[in-house]
Amino acid sequence: MNVNNKKAGRRRPMAEINVVPYIDVTLVLLIIFMITTPMLQSGVEVDLPKAQAAMVEQKEDTPPLVISIQQGGNYFLNVGDGEDEAISKEAIYPRVEMILKNKPETQVLINADKNVDYGTVVTTMADLKHAGVPSVSLMTKDEN
Repeated sequence: MNVNNKKAGRRRPMAEINVVPYIDVTLVLLIIFMITTPMLQSGVEVDLPKAQAAMVEQKEDTPPLVISIQQGGNYFLNVGDGEDEAISKEAIYPRVEMILKNKPETQVLINADKNVDYGTVVTTMADLKHAGVPSVSLMTKDEN
């Protein structure tokens, strides 16, 4: 009887894992990711050029809209008629909005001098995004 009482008093090993702490950690991580994800999407999307950039296919029926920025801060707008017209920075965006209302498939290109400040180009791109331009392309020269 002594042997039976000794076996009856022992606990059997438990084969289950306590998952409550794992659920708590998972919930906290989920909340953190839900809060931080919208903050990560507030930047300007830019495809950085590679050594050999791909050519942008021009649509035949709608010529692209080209915004040129000179080193001195002068802005020019080419609507596709071949002539660059001098324009102030503030006047570009209402004009772009008007053009995109009439022809939403119009491509928008930025042709900036290589000595123009990077911040000027990024600010121009961000303002174009606010004007409703879905994507902005940067013009470069071929290495050859």
